[in-house]
Amino acid sequence: MNTFKKYCTFFLIVAGLSLSCTDLDEQLRSELEQGITNVNAADLLIGAYSALNEPYQQEQRWVLEEISTDAAMAPTRGGDWDDNGIHRAIHQHTWNADNSYMNNTFRTLLTAQFQASNVLRNNPTPQQAAEARFIRALSMYDVLNLWGVVPYREDLDNFREPPTTLQPTEAIDFITSELNAALSDLPTSGAAYVASQNAARILLMKLYLNKGVFLDRQNPTFDPADMDQVISLADQITASNRYQLSPPGKYFDNFAPHNHTASTENIFTLYNEFGVRGGSIDRTWNTVAHYNMTPGGWNGWCTLSDFYDLFDEGDERLGIYYEYPADTMANPGKRRNVGFLIGQQYNLANDQPLMARNPSSQPLVFTREVTIRTSGNTLETAGIRVMKYAFDYGVPSGQRNNDWVVFRYADVLLMKAEAILRGGTGTPAEALTLVNSIRTNRNVAALGTLTLDELIDERGRELYWEGWRRQDLIRFGKFLEPWQEKPADPGPHTLVYPIPSQQIAVNPNLEQNPGY
Repeated sequence: MNTFKKYCTFFLIVAGLSLSCTDLDEQLRSELEQGITNVNAADLLIGAYSALNEPYQQEQRWVLEEISTDAAMAPTRGGDWDDNGIHRAIHQHTWNADNSYMNNTFRTLLTAQFQASNVLRNNPTPQQAAEARFIRALSMYDVLNLWGVVPYREDLDNFREPPTTLQPTEAIDFITSELNAALSDLPTSGAAYVASQNAARILLMKLYLNKGVFLDRQNPTFDPADMDQVISLADQITASNRYQLSPPGKYFDNFAPHNHTASTENIFTLYNEFGVRGGSIDRTWNTVAHYNMTPGGWNGWCTLSDFYDLFDEGDERLGIYYEYPADTMANPGKRRNVGFLIGQQYNLANDQPLMARNPSSQPLVFTREVTIRTSGNTLETAGIRVMKYAFDYGVPSGQRNNDWVVFRYADVLLMKAEAILRGGTGTPAEALTLVNSIRTNRNVAALGTLTLDELIDERGRELYWEGWRRQDLIRFGKFLEPWQEKPADPGPHTLVYPIPSQQIAVNPNLEQNPGY
């Protein structure tokens, strides 16, 4: 595996992760151009899956998709979470091409693309090749979604030439062809953390649903033929009889430490297992939990009151006391341990009220309202916190067992409903039935009508903090609007992110997006 490690290192240099001396650069190029030996396609495929962990589970892609919206914010709390204003810039859409979250996400998504391509050049089985194609398509889809263009290297044997840049139409066509080519060789069943036919279908659904957006973000159109593709793919996923909506009381099964067995909805996840392999799922708790909570955290991110108010009282998705096999915390008060945490917080072991750290005389009461810079008595307590993944108490430290959710069945139904409303085959009544099937299982009253405005609210409620909010706001024409702690955008250029400066510096085929 030494040669493979060198190969990866060289790719990262090209991608802009680091700069190296000329001697090392020449040495690696020489080795690469002589070919790669002693590599195993199965090991490379595991590496390709693992490459998705950093952009997804180290909150890189998540920050760009959620902190930039009305659903999440990372306020500066005195000296904490300032980071030279990087989080404020993302929420307020004042970013520039030197934003480190953007560079890191761009880099790691290209790394996943590379890792998948490397599987394809090392004699994989048909299924291994199909899984690699799915991983490559997923990483390319995210780059297209975030930046509007996709760097792509066809020839992995010649690193003297920089990657080409696929424009939106080219990227859409390539991703579509990759997924269609992979479909027949992907498994029809098995663990959700292995790419499957249904995983490819839901990614195709997202591609067809957002196709008009990717081609013209300011004035998207929705071709009825594309909407029919969304509907057909949704019907194929349903007809596979592999998924059903979580029954009442079990919504958080999808995100629990045993979600690999408990969830009836998860279509594609990223594998986490203590002592084996996985990503940084701990960060879903670290980034929101107060220092004095168990589990403790870094006391950062929160949601906004207007988003919280989208939910009806009693909606299971707001949060519940959730009992799961790995939960060793006594929680005698049956306090809410998943969902939105608001008001006085308690020591779940003895049900005693918790206090803040600064000021220590302040009860730990998470408030509805929050400003992008907090201060005074609410320095540490402003903002409702979100714990979507149940904490894995069964693991003493290190890698937890919650698999990271990428795609699940509820999204299939919501996308089908949207495709119908946007001109696909079907009736408004059918779309309403799909949405109400979800609401019923979440302990919420059925809607009487369904408009696009009602649908994006339902997508917000169902898929909150799962990494789709920015994309949804753009598709529904709301991303440029003002919301809490963000004024209206000065122009439409923010509908895509700037190409990171470091990436342009190492790839002359990249051009900066307009407006930056």
